[in-house]
Amino acid sequence: MARHKKSLREPEPDPELDISSLIDVCFLLLIYFLVTSTITPRETDLAMTLPANTPSSAEQPKIEPMFIRVDGSGVIYTGTGAGQQQLDSDTSVREVPLLDSQLELYSAAAASAGSQPLVQVYVDPGATQQRVIDVLNSLAGAEITSITFTDLIE
Repeated sequence: MARHKKSLREPEPDPELDISSLIDVCFLLLIYFLVTSTITPRETDLAMTLPANTPSSAEQPKIEPMFIRVDGSGVIYTGTGAGQQQLDSDTSVREVPLLDSQLELYSAAAASAGSQPLVQVYVDPGATQQRVIDVLNSLAGAEITSITFTDLIE
């Protein structure tokens, strides 16, 4: 009778996962997205001064402040009461040309009156932040830096 020899097998090593090629692909994707992305200016780079909680000075501006209202649907209005007029209503476009022209006229009027232009902005709680940023960009384009966020004036 022949004897069967049982051979001792060496234990198999634990399987390993080589991820070096995966890391290479991740770096290539990162470089691709960095190169193809567009760099937009940061919104915090707008030079605007907001009023502090100090008592108002005795000197009042010589020109009335301009009032801008952004409603919940993103429509921009200027003025108050019966003199209120609707300007830019297309929220799909970030440019606000009618507001830009109104701000240029207001800034020129303030300069001719010898005072600094002051703008009061009311934002409806339902308005998108992007629309408010569009208004602030328009104010910065007109070089108006004195801005106050206020309650609704009827």
